[in-house]
Amino acid sequence: MSAGKSAASNTVQKLVVKAVLEGGLVEKGDRILLAVSGGKDSTTLAWALSSCRPALKKEYILEAVHISTDFCACCKKSALAQGLEEWGIPFHDLFVPVIGRLKEGKKMNCYWCSTQRRTELLKYAVEHGFNKIALGHHLDDIIETFFMNMCGQGKLSAMPLRLDYRKYPVSLIRPLGYAEETQIIACAAEKGILKAACTCPYGQNSTRRDIRCRIADFTGGSSAVKRRILRCALKTDT
Repeated sequence: MSAGKSAASNTVQKLVVKAVLEGGLVEKGDRILLAVSGGKDSTTLAWALSSCRPALKKEYILEAVHISTDFCACCKKSALAQGLEEWGIPFHDLFVPVIGRLKEGKKMNCYWCSTQRRTELLKYAVEHGFNKIALGHHLDDIIETFFMNMCGQGKLSAMPLRLDYRKYPVSLIRPLGYAEETQIIACAAEKGILKAACTCPYGQNSTRRDIRCRIADFTGGSSAVKRRILRCALKTDT
């Protein structure tokens, strides 16, 4: 993975710094656990949080965990671990038997998987003394979820930049929340970040794909329009 920095990576770094400062996502002394899949988003996030320390002027600890499951284990973990090591981020691999936990007669689905993963992330973070979990959701993820909740549940809610749990001494943060997917793709290309995440056999979310196409149609791909939607989404009561 490249150690240099140019236009696209500089843009993503600035957007991460902006999100962190405006959202109060990182504070001095934080122990931050990065949830890494091996894909472009979480890997780019790992690079950005590691490299923007001088700009943030905060001391914080970064470590990364990848969740392996009993149905999807094709992530190139050696390449992921090597890249993280280059950025000074310790890597951990956590196995979760997602299918093995299904009750008799129940079928595998995305909701079950995400619930199991999130629960294990929280448990791991608490047990190992982390107070923040950083997720790789970006601007497009946030506005897609906003419209999915509005159209599917009649709720004006979105993924916040920061979510403080009441039951756990842990917060979820999304430092890539101001970065568009196209910007992350360009940054990953500049940094030599290769997609190492697997293609989940259960991950065909047709609703999200449909919403993504509809957003592209009515925004015309305009960054300005999408950022106005983001401002609205982040102001909703989550």
